[in-house]
Amino acid sequence: MSVKHAISRGFELGRSALQFGLLKPAGRLAAKFRGERLRVGQPVRTVQPQTFLPARYRYYRMSLRGLAAQLASGGFRRYGFGSPRNRAVFLAFGFGVGLIEQQFEDDRNSAATCQEIQDMFRKKKFQSPLKPFTSGYKLEDYVIGKQIGKGSNAAVYEAAAPFAVPKESGKYSLLELNSGRDEEEKANSLGKSSVGIYPLAVKMMWNFGASSSSEAILRSMSQELVPAGPLALNKEKDQIALEGHFGDVPKRVSAHPNVIRVYRAFTADVPLLPGAQEEYPDVLPARLNPNGLGNNRTLFLVMKNYPCTLRQFLAVSSPSRREGSLMLLQLLEGVDHLCRQGIAHRDLKSDNVLLEFDSDDCPRLVITDFGCCLAQDDSSLQLPFNSVWVNRGGNACLMAPEVATAVPGQGVVIDYSKADAWAVGAISYEIFGQPNPFYRVGGLESRSFQENQLPPLSASVPADIQLVVRLLLRRNPNKRPSARVAANMLHLSLWGRKALANQDSAGMKRLADWLLCQSAVVLLRGCSGPSGSSVEAELQRCFLSNLDLEDLRMAVGFLVYGREQHRDCILAH
Repeated sequence: MSVKHAISRGFELGRSALQFGLLKPAGRLAAKFRGERLRVGQPVRTVQPQTFLPARYRYYRMSLRGLAAQLASGGFRRYGFGSPRNRAVFLAFGFGVGLIEQQFEDDRNSAATCQEIQDMFRKKKFQSPLKPFTSGYKLEDYVIGKQIGKGSNAAVYEAAAPFAVPKESGKYSLLELNSGRDEEEKANSLGKSSVGIYPLAVKMMWNFGASSSSEAILRSMSQELVPAGPLALNKEKDQIALEGHFGDVPKRVSAHPNVIRVYRAFTADVPLLPGAQEEYPDVLPARLNPNGLGNNRTLFLVMKNYPCTLRQFLAVSSPSRREGSLMLLQLLEGVDHLCRQGIAHRDLKSDNVLLEFDSDDCPRLVITDFGCCLAQDDSSLQLPFNSVWVNRGGNACLMAPEVATAVPGQGVVIDYSKADAWAVGAISYEIFGQPNPFYRVGGLESRSFQENQLPPLSASVPADIQLVVRLLLRRNPNKRPSARVAANMLHLSLWGRKALANQDSAGMKRLADWLLCQSAVVLLRGCSGPSGSSVEAELQRCFLSNLDLEDLRMAVGFLVYGREQHRDCILAH
């Protein structure tokens, strides 16, 4: 055997040992070494190169060179491999393992780069579009306009207040607000929105089950308070009333550009608002409607007023390919933010997504209506399902397969960590101009559909988008990417195509260099994206503030695999 062949054989030996478990007898040594490291210093979060080594072999990165030396020494003692030929084989094995150790060093550097970028962008908090205000805990503080929405448990009205105005607007008085009704009628006659006159929206919940006490109302409707800001509740009264349900205050999600923000939450007597007798007479209290079934007091939520819902927008408009990609990406960013906070929405649909436009006329999406959300103290996103009476969520049509097919029983747990991401995949059909396959009469059912039954997206939809949608709609949640990984795929597809050129799932250096350049560009541009859009700038900041090597590597692997499959399909035809 020549030295060249010996070295080649050594490389093969090293690769086989790592892939097929020939190094298992050395596992105890690596585990012991790892335990000593943990006892000596503080625990450090290490990066696990998921697409480079299988999970069961990741402990070998602790000291591969030392491990190779131990194996070589043991082999010599046991088999007497002292000939120059066999020494060359073990030398090549050690050299091959050394190259793997170098790969781990590159991974550690890439992980450190991601962490530095993440820390830099997490320092900048999302800014509210409204000027901060300290009052507004009473219904009398607001001027109520027309009804702009109604659901199964609430009605929404446009509203305004002299203390709550958009940052770009000036101050105005209650007298000016009341006189603004004439301007509103004029604006409507011209087909324009009245959001500028009424920048707020007041959501009046319908109170059937809870009594009229503030404490009972807040306990019963605490899920609606999940997106509430730190000053939403009156600390002197309402916040104390919630003690014992989610702790001192309800579990809340931090501010995010793609998640609704509740600025005020308070209880008040149910008023007779415009259209109440015609639109929802049965939920009114007996003092307003003798046949009404509602209680006298209920919960009111104050938030920003948005022009329309996603469903309303898609009914009259067809977004471009890029706009559709950005809209899908915003939904994934919003869902990922909720998952990181330990919250599952469980009622995601185009009716529960609000929409406005930035200064560049790019649609901005905001997830709203948290009445069905799962917001547990332990943030596990896992719900014990031991009875048919356990609430699994809202919209049954867009209920993820693992939720829809769950059978109650002792020890059964529903994992919601990827359920909202599946719903986003279904909504994608609506965004790209096709009927939702799970809404149509005689259409698919989430509990029983097969993946090959999904209708293809239009050929005009980019191949990367089609890949993301297919992956999100996988039945098996273990084969479905998380919202974070899917969002990373879209980010790389939209802004990182050059970095992905000639990129495989293991090589990250070129991508790390692109991340550094991207970070500098985003910081220099400030609040505007590559095309001047503030929506794109927000998306890029979300991406950079949530960088994780494992998630990024998995996104690259999915994209590379999808593009290879797409290329093979084209060649086959």
